[in-house]
Amino acid sequence: MNTTLNTKEMVKGRGAQLNPTNKFSISAYAIEHPEAIDDWEKEKINTQYFQEDGKTILNKVDSPDIPMSYSLNPYQGCEHGCVYCYARNSHEYWGFSAGVDFESKIVVKKRAPELLRDLFSSKKWQPTPISLSGNTDCYQPIERKLEITRKILEVCLEYQNPVGIITKNALVLRDLDLLQELAKNNLVSVYTSITSVDEDLRRKLEPRTSKYADRLKIIETLSKANIYTGVMNAPIIPGLNDSHMHEVLRRSALAGAQAAGYTIIRLNGAIGPIFKDWLSMAFPDRAQKVWNMISDCHGGAVNDSRIGTRMKGEGNIADIIYQQFQLYCKQFHLNETKYTYNTSDFIRHKPGQLRLF
Repeated sequence: MNTTLNTKEMVKGRGAQLNPTNKFSISAYAIEHPEAIDDWEKEKINTQYFQEDGKTILNKVDSPDIPMSYSLNPYQGCEHGCVYCYARNSHEYWGFSAGVDFESKIVVKKRAPELLRDLFSSKKWQPTPISLSGNTDCYQPIERKLEITRKILEVCLEYQNPVGIITKNALVLRDLDLLQELAKNNLVSVYTSITSVDEDLRRKLEPRTSKYADRLKIIETLSKANIYTGVMNAPIIPGLNDSHMHEVLRRSALAGAQAAGYTIIRLNGAIGPIFKDWLSMAFPDRAQKVWNMISDCHGGAVNDSRIGTRMKGEGNIADIIYQQFQLYCKQFHLNETKYTYNTSDFIRHKPGQLRLF
């Protein structure tokens, strides 16, 4: 059973307006009181944090349409609250809902830097780039306090192992010193996710993320610091932000982005009803049109798990989006050079041994 929050207005400060039942759970609960960030709200949903003490930290990526071989996610769940996030489904494996739970019940991996150091020290590890935020954002709000991502970057620098980052939070600039040191030896690239240039849309679509202007500032700052940086215009949602692509890529290029990418939204699993509910509340006048346009990109469905088509879609609308992306990249001189990570200077330390600078 999907339980709609008990309000006729959108819940402020959260993306999902539903907390659908976890398909893996025998029993389930429903949220009956909406959260808002205003003082008048009777009952707030305070974000909770749960520590995970697993023995492994990297996820092997076997999909040929994803460029990285390994991903590392210091956090599961994400307080940014992006309603479209494909990672919502993975939250069900932790016993939570893909809806409001995903944004308010965050699993924290405090041992991640320690586990990564142990892995890099092992003779089994062959230096290869790892991706931070392959699933959820490594610079979400709690990172300001816990600094797990920063400690991971310190480990990558210590061992000279390359790392790629994608984020939509300006907190990444806190670690500019480490990023500069990594960049000196071609060990890092940073992509900033920019969905649109419309702040009204951002507040509804991804309510707890950095403002678009601040994200462009990320690109500008990293570019001036000689750090390879790009923009990820994703996801493209036909009827909502597809017409914003030109401006996103233009401003990103002016800020110093060297590369760009995009994906088309896909609504697998629990994300479908969560997004449809949100769409009907946020844009009631065009909800059905947007839904139909998304379906047009996935062969009549809103979800697609097929490797090769799931990211870019197919059909007339998807083809137009692809052609526009290619045209704008050429116009703004994006993707003219390919970044190559340095894997030849990896330093393997014995467990417990500290690097001498």
